[in-house]
Amino acid sequence: MFRTEKDSLGEKLVPAEALYGIHSLRAKENFPSDTPFQTEWYQAGGTVKLACYKAYKKFRDAALKKYGERLHLTTIGNDQLDALIFAAEEISRGKYIDSFIIPAMQGGAGTSINMNLNEIIANAALVKTGNKPGDYHIIDPVEHANIYQSTNDVIPTALTVAVMQLMNQLEKGINMLRQKAEELEKSGRDKLRPGFTQMQEAVPSSFGILFGSWNEALSRDWWRVSKCNERIKVVNLGGGAAGTGVSIPRFFIMEVVPELRRLTNLPLSQSENLPDATSNLDKWVEIHAILKAHAVNLEKIAADIRLLASDLVKERLFSIPAVQVGSSIMPGKVNPVISEFVISSSHRIYANDQLITSLCGQGCLELNAYLPSIGNAIIESIKLLISADQTLLSNLFNGLEVNETAGYDALLKSPSLTTALVPSIGYNRAADLAKLMREKGIDIFEANNILGLIDDVRMRKVLEPGNLLKLGFMLEDI
Repeated sequence: MFRTEKDSLGEKLVPAEALYGIHSLRAKENFPSDTPFQTEWYQAGGTVKLACYKAYKKFRDAALKKYGERLHLTTIGNDQLDALIFAAEEISRGKYIDSFIIPAMQGGAGTSINMNLNEIIANAALVKTGNKPGDYHIIDPVEHANIYQSTNDVIPTALTVAVMQLMNQLEKGINMLRQKAEELEKSGRDKLRPGFTQMQEAVPSSFGILFGSWNEALSRDWWRVSKCNERIKVVNLGGGAAGTGVSIPRFFIMEVVPELRRLTNLPLSQSENLPDATSNLDKWVEIHAILKAHAVNLEKIAADIRLLASDLVKERLFSIPAVQVGSSIMPGKVNPVISEFVISSSHRIYANDQLITSLCGQGCLELNAYLPSIGNAIIESIKLLISADQTLLSNLFNGLEVNETAGYDALLKSPSLTTALVPSIGYNRAADLAKLMREKGIDIFEANNILGLIDDVRMRKVLEPGNLLKLGFMLEDI
């Protein structure tokens, strides 16, 4: 069974019970992509629509109270408006998502997103009031569901709401991962290991120093992400098609953002320059750069763990949790799949950053036509980071085993350890000691016994963890 719908281009058959309509169907045919639209953006769209209906109701009631029968303005009745409010609330909770049929990759600056939402709202409202989908003479997707709205202010505002909510999740996830890194830093503070520069053994270090560098990087990420909502909280809702507010009541313009703020409990504010907020999308370039920085730190951490837990290291300094079977042919093989997931996710985010930068620069005069692709990439990046933080904590950090014995033994046999003796015996004699260690594969104590370069008691004092790891040396240390 089908119903016939029409628009300015002609007529089209739509499944009789479908909550979408002709505009959504045309978009689906025009954009043959299978990239799913982001659920968070869809739900935020319902929330923004809800704010618009509540603001409209206040405007309508105030106008009727002041002007009564002298009001020369067609208004939406209570039953219709209540049904619209009901449908928008349902969308904000994720209902009817199967009726949202357009993909993430699309043209049109988000018009298809807005029209699909309008059609779902109108038809769900019709069903709620005992009517059939498509009875638009009762509740219309444009005349009613889109009252005093434009794609160009509703859809970017919905993106801002979705991103701010996700950013709150990301901030919590980073902090949980950071706290675990801090725990590892404290437990490994005096546990010695060789440091590495350019993949070669370098000066003495500790597991605590390694974990501490991760903790510090994650702390920066936590701080930066916590500031992102402040950078993107300004929205253009109420500005209409180009931010000029044409054909929209001033009462509505002034009330709609405060209404949205009450609904979301987010620190949203209306731009003081609505045309600017409509045409320029540089705020997304700015905050995605912060997301990219977090991805860089996650990649570095994941790659370090992957390397130190690999079979390429003589004595593994880390043992990673066995979270899944590593091979269909090699029994007992365990692969660093969590690190590989994090690294792959990071590179996807780097690609998204390039896309966002390029498409934000493609804004033309009063509008940017590429908002759907930009928004999809931003939400994808945030969700990838939330997932990466969660799996790093649950499936890697929490089960990471530090091989303290192997770290200490490797340090004693590392020629780089002789660097600590340079203040006592000089560079050249320390180089002789390092050469003998390397040639014979012996530790620093055995090599010193052969060469007799420094008193054994004095050397052991210099090589105590407290002396090796403190910043610089004092004269009494030597």
